[in-house]
Amino acid sequence: MYETIEVSQEGRVALIRLNRPKQLNALNSTVAREIIAATEAIEKDHTIGAIVLTGSERAFAAGADISEMAGKTASDMIEADFFAEWERFTRCRTPKIAAVNGYALGGGCELMMMCDFAIAGEGAKFGQPEVKLGVVAGMGGTQRMTRLIGRARSMEMHLTGRTMGAAEALQAGLVARVVPDAEVVSTAMESAKLIASYARATVRTIRDTVMRAEELPLAEGVHYERGLFHRMFGTQHQIEGMTAFLEKRAPRFQEGE
Repeated sequence: MYETIEVSQEGRVALIRLNRPKQLNALNSTVAREIIAATEAIEKDHTIGAIVLTGSERAFAAGADISEMAGKTASDMIEADFFAEWERFTRCRTPKIAAVNGYALGGGCELMMMCDFAIAGEGAKFGQPEVKLGVVAGMGGTQRMTRLIGRARSMEMHLTGRTMGAAEALQAGLVARVVPDAEVVSTAMESAKLIASYARATVRTIRDTVMRAEELPLAEGVHYERGLFHRMFGTQHQIEGMTAFLEKRAPRFQEGE
């Protein structure tokens, strides 16, 4: 069905694996098209509550495919609105976890940052080396990295093109957890299964609310959050969740809620 990715399902979790091993999973137009198509199909499937996106042991994704871009002009890039299609991936409301082994550089690091959080292996390497190619990041790297790790660190990463190891990435806030390399995918799947066990509507609302924190002033964000909190009362998942708590049992959320 796909040329550059593999898609599988385990319970209520979808696993998308980049599959261009010779190119270290470099992101070309086909990869973008297929990841977006797979994600949008998953988004419509109410039996899936979370997504894990991963690569190989050597590379999550070593960057954008330079061979596809090298000969283009500014007019070509503007006319195609190159990389704009990735915004469709960010609009997916199903929680997305990046499971990162090996290199996550350039577009690979940007793709990781488009996910809701990342779990990295101890040997993972992160970076935005576009300066070495005479360009700037084009998939949101300067914007998302700055929001995640702060201006000073982001500025250094983009201006020097250096790579950051997993321990530093964890300390900086670029990734959520670091685990042994062999446990990256299984750990991400465990987190995804836990997320998928909750009410789908609740999870999407929480995700959307956290994302608003990057866009709204604090007072507006708190007001927005409180309004959502109020509106969730009387819903099936609120009633079941609080009833289960009072009855000292696990909640039984119905698939597709």
